[in-house]
Amino acid sequence: MYSIGIIGATGAVGTEMLRVLETRNFPISELHLFASANSAGKLLAFCGKQYEVKATNEHSFDGLDIALFSAGGDISRAWRRQCISAGAIMIDNSSAFRMEPDVPLVIPEINAADLREHHGVIAVPNCSTIIMLMAVAPLRKFGKIKRIVVSTYQAVSGAGAKAMLELEQQTIKHLQSESYIPNIFPHPIAFNLFSHNAPVNEHGYNGEEWKMIQETKKILHDDSIAVTATCVRVPVFRAHSESINIEFESGRPSVEEIRAALANFPGVKLVDDRERNRFPMPNEAAGQFDVLAGHIRHDASNPNAIDLFVSGDQLLKGAALDAVQIAESLIEQKII
Repeated sequence: MYSIGIIGATGAVGTEMLRVLETRNFPISELHLFASANSAGKLLAFCGKQYEVKATNEHSFDGLDIALFSAGGDISRAWRRQCISAGAIMIDNSSAFRMEPDVPLVIPEINAADLREHHGVIAVPNCSTIIMLMAVAPLRKFGKIKRIVVSTYQAVSGAGAKAMLELEQQTIKHLQSESYIPNIFPHPIAFNLFSHNAPVNEHGYNGEEWKMIQETKKILHDDSIAVTATCVRVPVFRAHSESINIEFESGRPSVEEIRAALANFPGVKLVDDRERNRFPMPNEAAGQFDVLAGHIRHDASNPNAIDLFVSGDQLLKGAALDAVQIAESLIEQKII
């Protein structure tokens, strides 16, 4: 049994962490919930009991085995040293440490062995990267992947609970022909879509796109793989979708081989019904642990490439579930 702490317990991902820990019957001896001073005193339910949320302080990590962080990069950076010094393993959902060479960036179904190289901190990849690679990784057995071209359709919940409320309120006002001013997002999100609201870098990619490019190389241990991404925010409450084109260095598997590889990969559910034109949809992926994959076809323009479409709950597999799975893998591998 393990002493677990959640930092950012009242946030969208933190509350999902609680649900995932309970659903998966994680072996917990003690549970400690932390958040900002503004959230201190709130009660959250877990396994039929109420737990009080406390303000994070320098003693929060004493006695913890694992600290699940989901309070943003600034908070993770601020408490990293204290967490490690207290002997707790930090599993961090922010982007703060993902590209540090000595911090494993882990999707347990793909590169769990990297956990053995941790130095107190383990990073959860970007949600869009996780959802994409859950469909890409099973196909690597068919040969070296040369290039990935991905376009994402990202739900507002990736920006938090306030963003979801903004979509709801804007939708109501739009339908009532009332004016509204965006608050969380830079542009109207109701009945609209726009390039992901992360800052654009000197290469012309927004932050979300650049994360997918860089993180893919690190997770797959392949600096030669070419990746390009276009990330778009869409008026969907929950679950990201992605259109993925995968080019192999030489040749490509059959559609049936692809279907079988995806169907047999843990954490992926095949949704590929051509007769009914039924493929992955965010409203069916929402709330599910599995990433839905389908609309599988050979790229008609490239004899070495294939296309597919995925949907995955970015609050679950894209964040909370992946973090808990990392903790489970630490136990399974006897690293902790």
